[in-house]
Amino acid sequence: MAQLKVAFIGTGKVPEKAGPLGYAMAYRHADAYRLLDDVQMVAAADIVEENGRAFADKYGFSDVFADYNEMLAEVKPDIVSICTWPHLHERMVIDCAQAGVPAVHCEKPVADTWAGAGRMVEACKQSGTKLTFAHQRRYGKPFSLAKGMLDEGRIGKLQKIEWGVGDLYDYGSHNFDMANYFNDECNTKWVLCGLDYSQEKLIFGAHNENHAIVVFEYENGVFGMAATGDTGGSVGCHHRIIGDAGMIEIGRADMPVLRVLSAGSDWEVIDVEGEGCHGPNFIERCIADVVDCVKTGRESMMNADNALRATEQIFAAWESVRRRGLVHLPLDIDDNPLHAMVESGDLKPAKG
Repeated sequence: MAQLKVAFIGTGKVPEKAGPLGYAMAYRHADAYRLLDDVQMVAAADIVEENGRAFADKYGFSDVFADYNEMLAEVKPDIVSICTWPHLHERMVIDCAQAGVPAVHCEKPVADTWAGAGRMVEACKQSGTKLTFAHQRRYGKPFSLAKGMLDEGRIGKLQKIEWGVGDLYDYGSHNFDMANYFNDECNTKWVLCGLDYSQEKLIFGAHNENHAIVVFEYENGVFGMAATGDTGGSVGCHHRIIGDAGMIEIGRADMPVLRVLSAGSDWEVIDVEGEGCHGPNFIERCIADVVDCVKTGRESMMNADNALRATEQIFAAWESVRRRGLVHLPLDIDDNPLHAMVESGDLKPAKG
């Protein structure tokens, strides 16, 4: 089989310090593609020519474009990695689908509005484009081993999943996704949220709350609880998976990365072979899976439907704040509730 052609939209540049303006994710994707014999990186598009050219020089190709649609038409890539800010994802994914790109791997969060997320997924279904999102923690040993223990019954029947991180949208996209992974991709029944957004917090141009507490219930009766900002310490770990006969903790501060407590036993530390909650090797595995799915036709566990499930939970949490009440799913809005509350003046985060 001929090598698959890979192109990139949004290379950016490697920042002096990674943060809310950039993590150089295109470089992380490219480093992973470079490990694979069955792909060839052929082109990149970036609105800043020098960024695109520096990226191309590093990875050994020459085709650089300012207009990504021109790149799609001329190069006809098999896979496109989209590494831009969330408000750009919808248009770029839809343009890839309409150009007949076989596979698109897009950075998270999915989109900046709920309706936009749905439109991009529907466009790819109509075109037959395989759309995946970079929820790479699914490929990390701490998480896959935890899922294995849960499936084996080490903690009995699943009752509740808790997690605590910085925010619901940018970082929380991963955590909602992992909670859904642990609960076999079950849909959510309802969501209730309270939050504080008193200080403006923009990550890749998008509003993110300062602190939040979210409670939700899945259709199978499993409960979830998320805490962000200063309230994240109330959970104290990346994820806690609670069963009726024990619990699993991932990423508890000052503790081993993964440990399990089964009924009648002491805490048992599980060997994760040097991996943490962020890697190493998560992105490399997820990119390899994207490529394999293109070659074999199978579905990736980073598929668009799974990503939509986490996206719906995020926007439902913010919608609960707007409605000041419990929100039943499926979600019946089009916009981004947090952004809308800022625009309307219902929330007035201080700048600076």
